[in-house]
Amino acid sequence: MTPKESALLQSLADREAIRECLYRYCRGIDRLDADALRSAYWPDGTDRHGPYNGSAQGFIDWALGKLPGAGRMIHMIGNISIELRGDQAAVESYFQAYQAERGAQGQPQATFLCGRYVDRFERRGDEWRVAARTVIYDWLDQSPMPPGNEAERFGPRLPQGGRKPDDALYALLSQAPFNAPR
Repeated sequence: MTPKESALLQSLADREAIRECLYRYCRGIDRLDADALRSAYWPDGTDRHGPYNGSAQGFIDWALGKLPGAGRMIHMIGNISIELRGDQAAVESYFQAYQAERGAQGQPQATFLCGRYVDRFERRGDEWRVAARTVIYDWLDQSPMPPGNEAERFGPRLPQGGRKPDDALYALLSQAPFNAPR
């Protein structure tokens, strides 16, 4: 392999590791998976995230303390731009988040947020994680929740998403190896 090919292969591997880290963050926040959230940030990382501004660990503690009482959440990542600079990367990721929560008068509401994660990633050893995050909000739409409870809204659509460890994903991840005969 030529040096140019080796550098290209490393660049591709670095970019994929950064994308996987972003996806772990989304799983962690949506499923309230503390391990996935912690694995997305360096222990000395920072996060400026809406009303929160401080250490990444503080953000994780704040989110995990606040969100168990909230409703469903779905975070989607797209338009990931990665500028590699040695062992650091400037990363801009567009996000869409749909959240069920309580409004100012305590009424259930659906909140649709769009924005960007502007992250400084660092590679330490062979691992990439967020060293500093700023969340930029570009769109907000709030509306009353549709009538009925989740069982009525989802109808026969099963299984429904859940939080760790009740989501079907964690049952799959606990099986190893995946290709073992049954």
